Amino acid sequence: MRARLCFRAVHRSLVLLALLALLALAAGCGEDEDGSKPTAAATRAQTTSQGPCEVVEDPGPKATPDLPKPKLRLDPSKTWTVTFTTNCGAFTIELDVDRSPKTAASFASLARKGFYDNLTFHRIAPGFVIQGGDPLGNGTGGPGYTVVERPPRDFVYRHGTVAMAKSAAEPDGASGSQFFVILGDDTGLPPQYAIVGRVTEGTDVVDTIGALDLSTTDPQGSAPLDPVVIESVEVESS
Repeated sequence: MRARLCFRAVHRSLVLLALLALLALAAGCGEDEDGSKPTAAATRAQTTSQGPCEVVEDPGPKATPDLPKPKLRLDPSKTWTVTFTTNCGAFTIELDVDRSPKTAASFASLARKGFYDNLTFHRIAPGFVIQGGDPLGNGTGGPGYTVVERPPRDFVYRHGTVAMAKSAAEPDGASGSQFFVILGDDTGLPPQYAIVGRVTEGTDVVDTIGALDLSTTDPQGSAPLDPVVIESVEVESS
């Protein structure tokens, strides 16, 4: 049973002083110096600035694009990398041009167009995957086209593998813009998801995103209330 506080014995003047102090504190913290109220993200940032991610505003959904299927082809003699910079840090993916030339080229083309900029990781499944690349932010959006490239039948999706998401109704190897990064060593996924490549730098950032607190989530219950936002993407070759 909770203890009850009794103020009957407290002198009335002490109560008045305490109330005045609380009112003064509230007046000083309710607004910024210019008189405006702080945003929700700014308020949360005051208490979470020491966490793994910078608190930023949710960019919201983008208009659904209707892009033509890209004609880009990547030189297989080169090493191609795509670096994602997020509010939780940066990680780099080495594209698997040998096994997935069409998927890798589509992924690089979207990145070069700035398609992924200001999108979120809308799905986080601890120990399984983090998933992003949806302009609508709810798992139903795409670029307006589909590429189909089946992975090898013996392929295993291990920690750091990057692959393309698809619906159950789509054929094996189908992809648009949504991708996921594997968090676990033994996910048990069947070889149905087109291969993008693997994370070669910033694995700790991916793991950090995958371990974010989901106790307070969005309505879908699959991502943190404070979004993980892709700020920029850079494609390089060597």
